[in-house]
Order: sequence, then C-alpha cells, then structure tokens
Amino acid sequence: SVKQHVVRKFLGLISSHNIPVYLIDPLILGLVDKDIERIRSSPDGPSPECKYFCAPRDFTTFALLDKTWKHEVGLFRTAEKMGFQWLKIINKDPRLDGMDDLSGIEIPLHYIFKQASHAIHLVVFYERSGNYLWHGPLRLKQHMDRKFVPFRKLHFGRYPGAYEKPELLLVSIDDLKVQIPKNPSSFLEEMSHSRFLECRYREARAFFQLYPDDASLDAVEFRKKAKSLLHLAALTLNNLGVKFWLSSGTCLGWYRQCNVIPHSKDVDLGIFIRDYKADIIPAFQKAGLPLKHKFGKVEDSLELSFQGEDDVKLDIFFFYEEDDHIWNGGTQAKSGKKFKYLFPKFTLCWTEFVELKVHVPCETRQYVEANYGPDWKVPVKTWDWKSSPSNVQYNGIWPVDEWDDVIQIY
Repeated sequence: SVKQHVVRKFLGLISSHNIPVYLIDPLILGLVDKDIERIRSSPDGPSPECKYFCAPRDFTTFALLDKTWKHEVGLFRTAEKMGFQWLKIINKDPRLDGMDDLSGIEIPLHYIFKQASHAIHLVVFYERSGNYLWHGPLRLKQHMDRKFVPFRKLHFGRYPGAYEKPELLLVSIDDLKVQIPKNPSSFLEEMSHSRFLECRYREARAFFQLYPDDASLDAVEFRKKAKSLLHLAALTLNNLGVKFWLSSGTCLGWYRQCNVIPHSKDVDLGIFIRDYKADIIPAFQKAGLPLKHKFGKVEDSLELSFQGEDDVKLDIFFFYEEDDHIWNGGTQAKSGKKFKYLFPKFTLCWTEFVELKVHVPCETRQYVEANYGPDWKVPVKTWDWKSSPSNVQYNGIWPVDEWDDVIQIY
C-alpha cells in the first residue's frame, strides 16, 4: 500500500534524526482502540495484513513535542533526498504574548510531508505554563500553495487545541514500530473537546488605557488569593472528574482584561447540573474550604458558596439546560425569593487563566453580554445580583416549609 510505504519512509526519516513522534491520527487510533488489548499483549506480533495504515485516507497524522528536537535544516534536506515534498506552517507564539509584549515572534506549528498520493501531517505541540500541551491553528500565508494537500480535511488545525500530556506506549502496528497514546479512547475523547481560546491581550491593553489597572496593595493581595483559590478549586473538581468553567465576574475578568477583577471579592465557577456529584461539598471541606451557604436543591436553582482565605469566597452556580436556553438560579435568603438568569446555549472551550488550563464558554461574548448587557466593557463597582444583571428574571418564592432545605447558611 502506498500509505503504508509513505508512513514507513517517514518513520525512517525521523528516526534517522532521533526525533520522537507519536501517532495521533484519529482514524487509525479508533481502529487501534478496538484491538488495544491484543496490540498491547503482542508488542512484536507479526501482522498478516495491513489493517491500520492501509485504511482509506489521504494523510496520516503524527505529533511532535517541540522541546524534544532541534529545528534543523538537515531533516528537510534528507526528506527531499527521500522524495518528500514538504511545507512548514508558522504563526505567532502566544506564550510570548502579554500585557507588555505583543512581539509576534513566529514558531513552527505544522509540517506537511508529501509523497506520491499520501501526506504526513506533523502537528507541533508546545508546553504551556498551565502544565498542558497546546497546538496552534493551521493558517496558510498568502503565498502558500493551497492545493498542496486537501487542508480542509486535516483533523488538526482548524482551531488551536489544548491537551493533557499523554503517556505513550511503543507498539507494533502493521509491522511498523510506533508510539501511540497509552489510552487511545481517552485521547480521542479529549480531541473532540480540545478547542482552545487565547486570552485577548490587545483588547485588554485597550481596556487598561481607558481604565488604568488597580495596582493597590489590596488589589494585588486579592488577585493572589483569588488565583490560589481558583487553583485549589480546579484541583478539587478535576480530582472528582467534574467539568466546570469560569462564570460571572471571573469569566468577565478573563474576557475583558485577561485577569481577575480586583473589586469582585469572589471567584465564580459554573457547572452543568447533570455533572453534579454529592461528594462536591465534602471534597471542598476536606480541601480546607468550609461551606458558607447552600441555596436551592439539585432539581432547582442549586448554588454553593465556600469560604476561602480571609474574605475571598468561591461561588459555584449550577446550570440547567432547556430546549432553547440555559439558566442558573439565585435565592434571597431573608425573603425566600427566587431569581433566574437566562443564557443563550453555549459550548465549552479551553483557555489559560492565571497559569491554569480551564474552561470558558466558547461563545464568550454572548455569555458575558447576557449577564452584563451591551456595556460589559465599562467597569461597574456597585452590583446588585438581584437587579443589575441584564438576564435576571423573578422566579417566584420558595414554599416556607422548604426553607430549612433550600436556604442553608453556615
């Protein structure tokens, strides 16, 4: 098979330059996953037929960790001698972006090696400060040959992506020795939710020109505490396998100014009610965050608040999905009044915030606008959770005989 032959030549090319790559091709990993036990138990087993690398497709996808090789001209010279045509796709390095520097230094993000009718797509992964791997988008420059391969069919590059560092396994597939993620099914699951959004430094800089940042001792201290509370909350929820995202003021801070809003006084997270687990409360208490209040119930308007260091608290809002919108609830403790906050439907993307890989709504602007209205770019110091949000609705009153259950303050 041409495909297997090209893959074999490519693996020969990179091993001659000691470049460790691993297979991330979703079609092949999907086939491998079905036979994973057999493949694991016979690392050198002969393959009577070409089952995996001969599956019908135009290209095969591999990953390369940037820090495991030196960008050397020699590789491309050898590739050409072996009959490969190649293309390098570069773009800005987001790790260098910050409030003070939008340097625009470019780094290699993707390589394509082509021979005969088959191409190898090599995706370059970089380590980011939240201790995860990131790959960039595949954007062709003006002068590039758009017919080089069917770019639209490539599995990686339509968006940037974020991944955990995979454990790798060396296996023999179709008589070829190749590294694969140890757990192909969890890698494929991760791939389907890997889309990554960069913080908007340009807009944040424009914001701070209009509204200079609060650099007071109190603000610096609060941001430090909020960051450590967010890291602790993420660790606790990740250990439980509960998916969460930045919500309310914490989400606004990320989107508008790439930082925690210093006058917000709390950290806000969202969780879909379908992901609720009864051990959330004990897990936070064990992590040293006592429950401050619990309003609502699992079936309706649940929200939890935990006490962090000093007066910084962690608010967790649970979101309920309807046919055409998503909402979370609020409860006024002294009156038993209920409120409802409506959001347009959204999906979740990864981002990096205070050196943490964390989810935000992909449709961030609509999410923020639902909550804070069209003037979300203007800082507001006084905020009433019952009347200030644009998306709040009165939602009745809890029956008095339920108050002991639905209004618990500690």
